[in-house]
Amino acid sequence: MQLTDKELVMYSRSTPCPFVSIARRVLEREGVPYRELLIDRDKTFEARVVAWTGFLSVPTLIVAQRGDDLPCETPDPLPKGASPRGVDRGSMLTEATEDELLVWLRKHGFLA
Repeated sequence: MQLTDKELVMYSRSTPCPFVSIARRVLEREGVPYRELLIDRDKTFEARVVAWTGFLSVPTLIVAQRGDDLPCETPDPLPKGASPRGVDRGSMLTEATEDELLVWLRKHGFLA
């Protein structure tokens, strides 16, 4: 898949969250375009995040086909009940630190 076929989608929420703040700051500073979907405004988005992470974990960032809201590849599974925080699941990353996010963005070609 070419980078032009990919899009970064961030599932987040409208209320303050430290990990969402980190992600927004990094993406804006690095000039990485992304589309944001708010789980507290759409129950479908909320249900997806719970299904993927087991929690209402935001931000959950995915690499999607341009225009799609689902990961372009099935994310690596998490052990049942395990925290998704900072775990690189291939096409998905949840509640990442700045360093974890930068590594993941480079891996997927969003940063040089």
